[in-house]
Amino acid sequence: MGMDRASMTPRAPTIPSAPSSIQKGTPLKHLLGQAAIECLAHNIQCVDSAFPAGQFCTTALTGLEPLAIMQRGRHIARTLHQFLPGTYAEAVQVLMASLTPEQLDAETMGLAGFFYLPHSFFISEYGQDAQHNAGNDPFEVSMLALHALTTRFTAEFAIRPFLIQQQQRTLEQVNRWVTDPNPHVRRLCSEGARPRLPWGTRLASFVADPTPTLPILERLKEDPSLYVRRSVANHLGDIAKDHPDLVYATCERWLREGASADLQWLIRHAVRYPAKGGNARALKIRSAAKGKVV
Repeated sequence: MGMDRASMTPRAPTIPSAPSSIQKGTPLKHLLGQAAIECLAHNIQCVDSAFPAGQFCTTALTGLEPLAIMQRGRHIARTLHQFLPGTYAEAVQVLMASLTPEQLDAETMGLAGFFYLPHSFFISEYGQDAQHNAGNDPFEVSMLALHALTTRFTAEFAIRPFLIQQQQRTLEQVNRWVTDPNPHVRRLCSEGARPRLPWGTRLASFVADPTPTLPILERLKEDPSLYVRRSVANHLGDIAKDHPDLVYATCERWLREGASADLQWLIRHAVRYPAKGGNARALKIRSAAKGKVV
């Protein structure tokens, strides 16, 4: 592999190039292969010259090949925990300092952002337990890390264990983020709390009772970013799988209140699957959201 500290010339953090979308016949797991691991080691050495890059890379590559992308993210995170210094707070500070600049353009990241999947797992696996942080509560440190991470990739997976284990505390933070100037942070407020997020841990509490997230969706439904509004629509679509009448009533109320064209699109998107299934109420809502009376 040829990785040693002498070869790690300090430079600005970067991430490997990647396609903008999934390529047929190319497994996503290759986004977290040797190039990504070596790049991660380089980035950390930009801010911590003592980081044992060679040992980290050797350990991270061991047993990597058969793992799918999410398993790779967790495996690399555990290797980071083995080699990063000090407490969780100290280690995550190094990780966050090694990030590339934050993104403001909402949908330009493509698949390259999966480089940060190990960072996501590092926060979710070690960011709640005081035993990893010299007995100190790491919650606030983790929230700062999630905020930083989601402006480069997404923290929608990492925030879910916090919503499971510290729901009220995490929702309070999420409600403070809904006015953040960065659209990635605002999207996290909806996407991270989706009851049935694809690839994410199911939030059983919100599957059973989604009402705690409804105030978030209310505040984001007219967001200026389509990236955020699409997440709100998909969040409502998740809720509709278990509580369709709640979603229908919400959409009908928004229409009665005079939904803008953007909100009408969101409403149509939210009920598209029950409408495709022939649900009469969903079909009526979609029709009304197109300006038609039925």
